[in-house]
Amino acid sequence: MISIIVFLPLLAAIVAGLGNRAIGSVPAKLVTTGALFISCALSWPIFLSFVAGSAEATVTPVLLWMQSGEMSIDWSLRVDTLTAIMLVVITTVSALVHLYSWGYMEEDPDQPRFFAYLSLFTFAMLMLVTADNLVQMFFGWEGVGLASYLLIGFWYKKPSAQAAAIKAFVVNRVGDLGFMLGIFGTYLVFGTISIPEILAAAPEMAGSTIGFLGYRLDTMTILCLLLFIGAMGKSAQLGLHTWLPDAMEGPTPVSALIHAATMVTAGVFMVCRLSPMFETSPLALAVVTGVGAATCIFAATIGTVQTDIKRVIAYSTCSQLGYMFFAAGVGAYGAAMFHLFTHAFFKALLFLGAGSVIHAMHHEQDMRFYGGLRKSIPVTFWTMLAGTLAITGVGIYGIGGFAGFHSKDAILEAAWASGAEGQGAFWVGTLAALLTSFYSWRLMFLTFWGKPRWAASEHIQHALHDSHGHHEEPAHEDAGHAPDAHAPGAHEVKTGTGGYHPHESGIAMLVPLLVLTVGAVAAGFGFHHYFLEPEAGATFWKGSIFFDSTLAHEMHEVPLFVKLAATIVMVVGLVVAWLAYIRSPEFPAKFAETFRVLYGFLLNKWYFDELYDLLFVRPAFAIGRFFWKAGDEGTIDRFGPNGSAAVVSLSSRLAGRIQSGYVYSYAFVMLIGLTAAVTWAIAGQG
Repeated sequence: MISIIVFLPLLAAIVAGLGNRAIGSVPAKLVTTGALFISCALSWPIFLSFVAGSAEATVTPVLLWMQSGEMSIDWSLRVDTLTAIMLVVITTVSALVHLYSWGYMEEDPDQPRFFAYLSLFTFAMLMLVTADNLVQMFFGWEGVGLASYLLIGFWYKKPSAQAAAIKAFVVNRVGDLGFMLGIFGTYLVFGTISIPEILAAAPEMAGSTIGFLGYRLDTMTILCLLLFIGAMGKSAQLGLHTWLPDAMEGPTPVSALIHAATMVTAGVFMVCRLSPMFETSPLALAVVTGVGAATCIFAATIGTVQTDIKRVIAYSTCSQLGYMFFAAGVGAYGAAMFHLFTHAFFKALLFLGAGSVIHAMHHEQDMRFYGGLRKSIPVTFWTMLAGTLAITGVGIYGIGGFAGFHSKDAILEAAWASGAEGQGAFWVGTLAALLTSFYSWRLMFLTFWGKPRWAASEHIQHALHDSHGHHEEPAHEDAGHAPDAHAPGAHEVKTGTGGYHPHESGIAMLVPLLVLTVGAVAAGFGFHHYFLEPEAGATFWKGSIFFDSTLAHEMHEVPLFVKLAATIVMVVGLVVAWLAYIRSPEFPAKFAETFRVLYGFLLNKWYFDELYDLLFVRPAFAIGRFFWKAGDEGTIDRFGPNGSAAVVSLSSRLAGRIQSGYVYSYAFVMLIGLTAAVTWAIAGQG
């Protein structure tokens, strides 16, 4: 069964990719979408069997993959509790994204190629999570990177999409270098790349040292930090996060797949899979906690000022991944995976909901040109409202709530219970929860409430021009100026509709939204017992991750204010967003004007792109130009092909002058030659 789940998407990708336009769009979509729904249908019984406690970990051999000396690498598919969770997350979200793409990509001429890339992406992620050894995991790791490059740059004629794809590929190669070094070092230390064997031997290596550049360093700390660098790249943690927002240049279904179920969760999965290794190094765990908490607050601050609806959700993803990492850093791997599980549903819902909004607004992504859409696209509104309630953690303590209420609160409680260092992460996470509530409700208010502002949108005006043959001007009473791109409150000035009327998406797009809504509502309440409870959790996980029952018990003993903190800040964020964008819509512009430096700092994403451009991009181009001009052209070409060509040309010209065709010229040359020969002979005798 596991072989069918993993390889069916690959087979579908091959059929759609090689068949392409020869088989047509509909057969390609049927093959790929059908394959994913079959994989999804087979994955859920596996997961539920682990929930019921009736399943045990299994390893299914596929083939002998590589043999090098004494190292033998088998291609085997491992299924345990951790894998089962990832199987349902990946196949469910991917199947729904495939179905959603039937409507969203309906007018694209390259649909077979798009669906082939989606299925290839899913196969690569399934290979990653079923890996029984580190080399196999790295194979899936790189496959996900390749497929994400193809999907982000799917619209390859669009320069910004090309740049975003290259950026994602290059930044991830930086992280992958650390991951590769970590794998090399792990094999050097343990003599194997088998994950079960490494994890079984890891506790014995605690406290050991390894020589490096004349120093003795803690072995496990070095290995874990190298592996974590790989996780930072794939999961867009602070420093290696810059590719994530630009990935929005791909089609919206790609954004949902990358940010919900596949690429960005790979790093969290890897850390949890190797959790027994990380538990041997307190320093490595402290780094994971620090980086996760820093990413959590960093991305949340940027999300508060973004105007592109997809970028707001993208930075939200970056922030939520920070939660997962600092949960792993404090030892709450169960809570980290629980948030990964719930996040997959509500984040996919938000992205696909945003795609439905963009579809209704004729590909306009700027929220400043939205407003009042809840009546025009009611199904999209209610589903996105459910996703917003889930991500902001709406619920009632002691009763229950939406998905994020259970998983995010569990992370904050675990951070507090873990000790002083974790309590620092708790306060950072609480502040990030406040900002999450603010930017999430800001998105909802700008999109679905207020007066319509889409008359100022160039996309809408072009749509009107295409459909009517002329630009339809807004009525005088609704006329206004387009929002100032640097003033987040200025979007409220535009109220005209310009004759455009948004429409609800088709059934192919709405069905995935409705299904994901169920997950956003029920995933937390339905499964938190298995992920988090001390006794049930130990039985559920069955050693697939390091599960600290003591910490799980202490999570329930934290002070009441810790349990209520996330709910309190959620309400505060909601109220502030309502005051700023509904009650007093002029306030954001005044705030931005008053705190111009702070606003510019956040709007420019803490200037990371500018900093990297200064430190890495420009020097790289300068070095490249130097080797191009001075090395390639100035040295190699000058003394190589160009130089030899110049010598031949000069020699031919000289020879041409000698070959004059006159007898006296040849006689003169012969006389010179004879004189030289006699002189040489006389000199030789002397």
